[in-house]
Amino acid sequence: MDVVLKGYKITSRFPKSELYGLTSQTRRAAISIPSNIAEGASRRTKKEFMQFLYIAKGSLRELDTQLELAKGLGFCSLESWEALDGEMVDFDKMISGLIPHQKGK
Repeated sequence: MDVVLKGYKITSRFPKSELYGLTSQTRRAAISIPSNIAEGASRRTKKEFMQFLYIAKGSLRELDTQLELAKGLGFCSLESWEALDGEMVDFDKMISGLIPHQKGK
């Protein structure tokens, strides 16, 4: 959840002109990550859960791309980006570890 919270904090400083653009898209990608994990965990089969884990990984990559753009456009500081990037790396490791664990069950 830290990824979502930090993502929202960073986007709150984006220009108002980006409210329906990069701000909205970044927030949707961030919230999609834990939401897909939660939804997948409630499914009946491991195969379904794994599919939602892959979707969460895709949303994480989408968030990474949007934050790279925001950094390049000067919408967020290097320090803010680095803090969130570290969280995203950790979250990616967690998801990547869950996938083979589910395959092995």
